[in-house]
This record gives sequence, structure tokens and C-alpha cells, in this order.
Amino acid sequence: MEERRRRKEVKLMDKEFCVMSCCSRNIHGGKTWEEVKHIAHGARNTTISLAKQVGLPQLVVVKYAAIDDSDTLQRQSEVHAKFQGCPYILRCYGDEYCTAKDNGRIIYNVLFEHASGGNLADLIKTSRGGAGGLPESDVKSFTKSILLGLDCIHNEGYAHLDIKPKNILLVPDLSKKRKRGASASAAFDAKIADFWIANSSKQILAELRWEDRWCLEGTPRYMSPEAIVEHKKGPACDIWALGCVVVEMLCGQPAFSIKPGESLEDFLDRIGFGRESPRIPVGISREAQDFLKRCFVRNSKSRWNANRLLSHPFLKDHIPDAESPHKKATENHTWNHAPNSNNPELTLTVVVSLQSSLESPLGNIMAEMGSRVEDRARHEDLLEAQRFARSKS
Repeated sequence: MEERRRRKEVKLMDKEFCVMSCCSRNIHGGKTWEEVKHIAHGARNTTISLAKQVGLPQLVVVKYAAIDDSDTLQRQSEVHAKFQGCPYILRCYGDEYCTAKDNGRIIYNVLFEHASGGNLADLIKTSRGGAGGLPESDVKSFTKSILLGLDCIHNEGYAHLDIKPKNILLVPDLSKKRKRGASASAAFDAKIADFWIANSSKQILAELRWEDRWCLEGTPRYMSPEAIVEHKKGPACDIWALGCVVVEMLCGQPAFSIKPGESLEDFLDRIGFGRESPRIPVGISREAQDFLKRCFVRNSKSRWNANRLLSHPFLKDHIPDAESPHKKATENHTWNHAPNSNNPELTLTVVVSLQSSLESPLGNIMAEMGSRVEDRARHEDLLEAQRFARSKS
């Protein structure tokens, strides 16, 4: 916090541009960059643009926010810097301050590697006309990359807590030679991005206060049962979410369907308390089915971790795509289909006068759910106390 305050109070020496990067993370010697294209308005008052650094050929992505709104972006940059050097996490080139030319406001910028392949969510939607998902060979390749990234994150004592297709970006790998007949995605590496809500184990433990128990963060469709019921946040949550992503890659449909008219509260209630696990479709290889079962163990302590999953047979040498049983079976999955993404039924009305979809981050919107959840939690606590008393008698 003191470092952030110091960086906010810094006086800029150059009205056009000045690098004030901590931890020696200067950006290519502090050269300026030019905005090429506005991409989007991101979360937490950030703006995302495609940019080109002066004198350099490659494009970069710049996330920026006014200095007064930059705390979350600064924190994301600080967390991201801990994983520098891991090839399976989107590269962060550093951070900087500059002065806006139009109004003189101080702007905080973070520069990231440009993922020209887009994100995994878009690839899934466009693959095979949006029906059937990705070839299993690509699923294996992407899954292995994601797991290697998660293994790096978890070994540093962090959990990402928002693993989903939109947060998996595709970066060209020039070392890969595309074989004839191979899919376009074979030329891309999958990299984990967006560390908005990533937390270290120490931070997670510090936040487990009673009044915060039901303040959930994450994306509902990818949230684990323990995150919903017990507000547990840790590496095991990332593994559950990875399983949901793998199902989506294999089948082109989300792992959890939403029922017509179902509210966000009811959906989370069904996953957290109804003991519903994602339906593992038939038509995929036995190795893929077993891999998913390891990801979807409801007891988080028994769920396989990233390092163990990396040795699973599903990620071993794959069958050539032309002979893959998955390719023949994609039209015949036994599957509980979710509504089309354009269907208005996908949008959930949240009880706090907020509209959200299952693909959107939750934030802190659980206040209205508190009474029902606390009643159930207290009931479970009572049962646990009774069981403990009987075991001692």
C-alpha cells in the first residue's frame, strides 16, 4: 500500500511521458507508444487498447486507468510480475505513468503481450461452425498449456480464481510448424491472462472473516462448490474451473446449463447445495472422461492438483486427428445442451437490481442470498457439532 501511495504522489518530470516503474520493470528503456486501436472498456474503470511502441515492430496491449482509479490495475500488475518468465502466462512488459494530452490527468498504464489469436471463448464459438467443439488434439494441447500455467501460479502460492475461456488468450508460436490438414489453432499457444482477483494463500486466509463469508468473486458458470458454499478460495477452485473449460472445448457447450427463468441465486444454489456436478458427455475418449472426473471431485482436498493432472493419460501422445474417435462422435454427444448464447434466457436477473450472465464476473453481489445461505450453513454446523459430540461420547 505504501508503494502504491508513493507511486501516486510522484511528480512527473515530462508532460508527455515518464516511466515510473518499480522493481526495475522499465519498458524497453522507457520509449513511448502510440495507440493503434481502441479494443474495449475493461473491468474496474480500465480501458484496453492495441498499441505500437515507437521504433519497435511488434504490437502490445495497453490497459490503462486514471491514477485515482488504478489501485486494482496496479495490484494486477504486481501479481502478474510474480510469474514473469513462465511461457504459459501472458507476458507483462511492465507499467508506466503518463500525462493525458487532452486533460492533463495522470494515467497509469500496463503493457501486455498481444494475443493476435484472440481468446479461447471465441475460438470455441467459431470452431466447426459453433457445433461440436475443438478437435481433441487441440484440446489436449491447450489443456496442457493451461495446466503448466496453473502449476506455476500455484507453486508461487497463488490461485487465479477466474479461469474461463475468455481469460485464456492465444499467442502465435513461430516455432510450431503447421502440418498439412492441422487446425489453425495448432499454431497458437494458450496463455493465462487477467489476474484481477488472483490471491495468495496468505491473503485468502486473511479475508475469511464471518462478515465476508458470502461475498463471492469469480464467474458463476466456472465456480466450484466450495467457493459457493464455504467461500473457500484456492488452487482447487482453478482445477474445477479448468474442468469446465475442457468440457466447453470438447463439446462447444458450457459444462453447466441454465434452466429457463432460473435466477443467479437458484443457479448457485443448485451447484453449491444441490450437489450437481457437470455432466461428462459420452462420445469423447475414455481418457478425457477420466480426466474430467478428476477435475470434478466435489471434495476439494481429493481433487487432483495441476502437477498430478499433467501426468494423466489424457495428455499423453494423442491419436492423429483424422482417426480421433472424438471427431466422429461430435454430432452425437449425449449432452444436456445449454441455450444458445444469443438466447435471452441466458441472461439472469439478479436480486440486487443488477443484470448478469453466467459468463460475467460476480463481484460482491451476494448480500440478498445471505439469509438462506447462512441458515443452511448454520444447520450444517449444527449437524457437524452433533456428529463430533457423538464421536466423543
